[in-house]
Amino acid sequence: MTTRARRSVRTRLTLLYAVPFFAVGAILLLVPTISVDDTEPAGAGSGRPGVGVGVHLVWVVVGLPLVALIALLLGWFVAGRYLRPLHAITATAREISASSLDRRLALPGRDEFGELAATLDELYGRLRASFESQRHFVANASHELRTPLSAERALLQLALDDPDATVETLRETCRELLELNVAQEHLVDALLTLATGEQGVARAEPVDLADVAARVVSAAAGDAGTRRIVLCTDLDGAPARGDRALLASLVTNLVDNALRYNRTGGRVEVGTCLDGAGRARLRVANTGPAVPPDELPRLFRPFQRLDGNRVRRGGHGLGLAIVRAVTDAHGGELAPAARPDGGLTITIAFPAPPRSTAP
Repeated sequence: MTTRARRSVRTRLTLLYAVPFFAVGAILLLVPTISVDDTEPAGAGSGRPGVGVGVHLVWVVVGLPLVALIALLLGWFVAGRYLRPLHAITATAREISASSLDRRLALPGRDEFGELAATLDELYGRLRASFESQRHFVANASHELRTPLSAERALLQLALDDPDATVETLRETCRELLELNVAQEHLVDALLTLATGEQGVARAEPVDLADVAARVVSAAAGDAGTRRIVLCTDLDGAPARGDRALLASLVTNLVDNALRYNRTGGRVEVGTCLDGAGRARLRVANTGPAVPPDELPRLFRPFQRLDGNRVRRGGHGLGLAIVRAVTDAHGGELAPAARPDGGLTITIAFPAPPRSTAP
């Protein structure tokens, strides 16, 4: 199908170029024939009238097919030269696969073909980044899921191999297995939330971020008290449009992250408001360990932590990645900032909802 289309384009271009070539050649042949009577010497017509015209007519009859053939050949050649960059783009694009997305077309020139090649190079760059991110995510997710499974197998093997096992030790093993199972459920739920957030918002509805944040803060009050962390709120109305469940997950992960990576006697501040442009803004700030500013982008990738190891504080390593995915799905702007005295301030601005027009 592609070869047919390419040949069809070249054929159409050949005909397009051949027509003017043929027209010019035909004019060059016909003009002498039309003007032959005017250029014939005086008295020459009394002997063999019409000989000059007949000769030129023979040249016209013989020459027009030759002119047509030459015009078609020239048109075919010019069309081929014109389509050569397109052939190079097509051949290179066919050779590029998921394992060779680092290749580029690198077509010189600033014409339309050069712009097309540059656009495709940018597309391949985005695809490469996406594939690398996906491979990294799958590898980390496999590791995170394999760890509790290995622990469960070890616990079961120890219980089976223990000849002095009692009811109490078996109950303790079951409790540990249940804890690992709960951790797995949380991880799977987080993976599903991350995948849903990356798919985008299927159905948007009016949502007040203040109401969402109030519910999340109320649910997190017990955890904050256990950790002896002060949870402060400043919730003004912040209407937006989006998926209520995803926005609730976003706020939950922000507050959970702020509580988890904090210090005893620290603070977590949650605020919502409308900015001057009518955008709903959510702000979550906490005390805690100092965060190098150049490490901020890495914290929003899946399974990334500040210290670079895989040891977690009860979390699954996907909280801030979910925040990033849900923010992008709603067209929001995420602005993290490291606080000088330790901790983070994360501000998210959502697009202003469209104004309803009166019927």
